[in-house]
Amino acid sequence: MRLTQYSDFALRSLIYLAVKPRSDEIVNISDIAQAYNISKNHLTKIIHQLSKLGYIDTVRGKNGGIRLAMHPRDINIGQLFRYTEHDFALVQCFDELYQDRDDHSSNNPARIPTVDFSTTSNEFCVIAPACTLKSAIAEATEAFMAVLDRYTLDDFIKNKDELLALLD
Repeated sequence: MRLTQYSDFALRSLIYLAVKPRSDEIVNISDIAQAYNISKNHLTKIIHQLSKLGYIDTVRGKNGGIRLAMHPRDINIGQLFRYTEHDFALVQCFDELYQDRDDHSSNNPARIPTVDFSTTSNEFCVIAPACTLKSAIAEATEAFMAVLDRYTLDDFIKNKDELLALLD
């Protein structure tokens, strides 16, 4: 499994906001883009979604910017990835299980399917109705997410001073 750049940048943005500013300080999207050397345009879309999801606050106006909307201990990493990942379809036969998922604009997190895989179509693979690989991959994906569910943003900023030095 490989997380998308979208999720990577979302997490990195939250890490930046958690370590960089004081609690009352706001930063610009440009600051984050420059710190990580990533596209400001791409990051703007991510920040917009993080704002809609309630992870960050946006402040309009001349001195506007962004800041965390909640304490880092309240930002669950598994939940974040469920919101930012398009799907968890690691093999083609999972695609139809996720086809009701929108792109990154959805406010509904992706769910790891718990379904009867024998009912999925065999459009891409003739052995799909009898294949047990799907169940193993679903189990592995559930385990992956269960591990991420044990972490919060706070766990990833324990070395705040070291991170700050790298982001300057």
